[in-house]
Amino acid sequence: MPEVGRRTRAARGAAINSAFFAGIGGLNLLKSFIIAGFLNASAFGIWSILLLAAIFVSAIKAVIVTDKFIQQDEPDQEIAFQKAFTLELMSAGALAAAMLVLAPVLALVYGEEDLLLPGLALSLLLPGLAFQFPISVWYRRMDYFRQRLLMSVDPVVGFVVTVALAAAGFGYWSLIVGIVAGAWAGGVVALATSPYPIALRFDRGIVREYLAFSLPLVVAVTAGLLIAQLSIFFGDVALGLAGAGAIGLAATYTAYTDRVDAIVTQALYPALCRVAERRELLLEAFVKSNRLALMWGVPFGVGLTLFAADLIDFGLGDQWNEALILLQVFGVTAAVNHIGFNWSAFFRATGNTVPIAKVVFVAFIVFAATAIPLLLAYGLAGYAAGVVVMTVFSLVARFYFLNKLFPAFRGVVHIVRAFVPTVPAVAAVLVIRVASAGERALEDVLLELAIYAGVTVIATLGFERALLAEAASYLRSRRPFVQPG
Repeated sequence: MPEVGRRTRAARGAAINSAFFAGIGGLNLLKSFIIAGFLNASAFGIWSILLLAAIFVSAIKAVIVTDKFIQQDEPDQEIAFQKAFTLELMSAGALAAAMLVLAPVLALVYGEEDLLLPGLALSLLLPGLAFQFPISVWYRRMDYFRQRLLMSVDPVVGFVVTVALAAAGFGYWSLIVGIVAGAWAGGVVALATSPYPIALRFDRGIVREYLAFSLPLVVAVTAGLLIAQLSIFFGDVALGLAGAGAIGLAATYTAYTDRVDAIVTQALYPALCRVAERRELLLEAFVKSNRLALMWGVPFGVGLTLFAADLIDFGLGDQWNEALILLQVFGVTAAVNHIGFNWSAFFRATGNTVPIAKVVFVAFIVFAATAIPLLLAYGLAGYAAGVVVMTVFSLVARFYFLNKLFPAFRGVVHIVRAFVPTVPAVAAVLVIRVASAGERALEDVLLELAIYAGVTVIATLGFERALLAEAASYLRSRRPFVQPG
């Protein structure tokens, strides 16, 4: 595919991904909101522990095979797919067994017998996810519409099953059954629509090749998910299940800032793999794609901080008051952490995955040295302070390796550009609050939210007009965009 074709396909893929994440991401956010109404903080704490355990093993499974399959360029793609699918099933089986072992360990460590049976049931998630592997072929071909159409089966089925069971009074079991049902429904559809015949091919050479690429990613995923799991564990130790639930809820909402970054990065990754030797193109793609993602990530994160109290007062309810400090701090740190957040895709595209493991390991060490002790000593406020320190160290380490890959990258300019459009929006809301001091009604909050969104959009359009025009040009035509001047 020529360069212009790749740019156009990636841009249109980003548009398709936008529609997918706007719908599915919003659906998941709505599910979390609905479930928070049916479950109390303790029950949500049980779910948070189990979900993190399931994410832990499924995320490891995801990086073992898929990223390398996208990056490889074997002459016979049918054979390459069958070898990769074999590895996918093997890794899913091993990790399902690990989940069976992990469930009783969690029950013992947390002292909660309610974790055992649903934890064992979650092991069924892994085979369902493995059967969805044929979707990665459409991803590698940059056929984003078909990829996203097939991927939507899992979350849609999961949403319907979860909400129906929660309304029927099944508690956290509604979430367990929903996530497993969605994975298997998506797997069945993916197998039925596979572009290549399903067959098993085992190759020792391919195993070594995949392991060399994937082991640093496994280390990175493990360290990152340990941060999340230890947060829940020590939240439970220090504050009980309600504390664990508060941390889990804050993480659920702030994770939404990653959606647009995922939209752009996932659309770019197959194209990046094809031009991995052309560093000037990789730098252009990194800067522009991150700027596009920051147009959403920064306003959403800062907005969460600005409206966190209102989210609790007019949405979640008083039972979540303890989570206020976390929502406020997590909003800002999520916005900051979004700067250069898609950096790992560029190292994966070049086949150099070791820096990814190093950066996440640094974050883990800082987290263990600050966030955990502060949580035990000062509760949720201390934990929030530790997260701030971890975010700063992680950002510095990330930029260290980025400057090695892209010596011409101007990090300070990139950071300033990311936050400038949000400043007038925050100022406008604060001026309104100062001018109308007193008790606030729902309509006041909605007006402030509309003003915040409107000012942000106007400022972004003015500040990033050239970049938005370039992105739009790829959607309108296959001809390359030439910036004036």
